[in-house]
Amino acid sequence: KYAKENEQGLLENVSEQYLVDAVSFTEAEARIYDMLGSTIRGDFQVTNISKSNFVDVFPFDDIDIWHKCKITYVVADADSGKEKKVTQYMLVTAHDVKEAYDRIHESLSNMLVTFRVPDIVESPIVEVFPYEHEDEELLPPPPSNLKPLSEVKADQERREEARSSNEAQQEHSEEAELIEYEAEDDNTNEKEQ
Repeated sequence: KYAKENEQGLLENVSEQYLVDAVSFTEAEARIYDMLGSTIRGDFQVTNISKSNFVDVFPFDDIDIWHKCKITYVVADADSGKEKKVTQYMLVTAHDVKEAYDRIHESLSNMLVTFRVPDIVESPIVEVFPYEHEDEELLPPPPSNLKPLSEVKADQERREEARSSNEAQQEHSEEAELIEYEAEDDNTNEKEQ
């Protein structure tokens, strides 16, 4: 939500929807502030973040109008053998509904099952921010008391190896001590006689 200048030059409050590929709500909010901070003049506020039900996004470079496509297909349940109807939602950019229909068919042409497109509507989404490798810089560093899992596992393996090695050395030294004591006992008995 932010104040945007309209055609008459007056500021009016507008709310816009964005789609962000993120692992958590915190990451989504950080990415939105980072991406939009350079394009929106003045203050803006993220008022709501929620999960979306889109399974795929098909952007085309010639237009930035997003259309929400409802895709349905039938699959057979492996256990019961019954047919099950699956519904999924996808986004595609297009000038109009007809072009969106054509583009979704083009994008899904390699799908192995027959599908239908029963519904296409223009989406209020203004822009889609896909995941990019550079976005990892936006994430805060992990706390200093946390280590990567690979390091923790390596430490555990080193401790296990050291413990096994110490146990083997301890068993060997106990055997050596027993032999020495037995030898000392024999020497003591000889002197007493």
